[in-house]
Amino acid sequence: MVRKNTSDSDDLLLDLEQRLAGTLQPIRPSRAVVVRLRERLHFPDRAVIQLRLPDWQRMFFVFGGVMSGMLVIITIARALFHLVGRKHF
Repeated sequence: MVRKNTSDSDDLLLDLEQRLAGTLQPIRPSRAVVVRLRERLHFPDRAVIQLRLPDWQRMFFVFGGVMSGMLVIITIARALFHLVGRKHF
């Protein structure tokens, strides 16, 4: 019986895929859309990337500090919950 249900669901999916393939035709975007998208999605030059590298190191340092602080706060909150919260529940 399990195979019959699997076969039925496979047939339904296949039928749905065939209907969608017939109704959803691919379209080509206009040239203006492609040009605007290429202008927005450009990679910076190597010199610009090299200038930004020290900023990345500082960002990782700050991110690590924030994550460490969050872990300390979570650890203290859990410790307080276990020390104080268990007596009330």
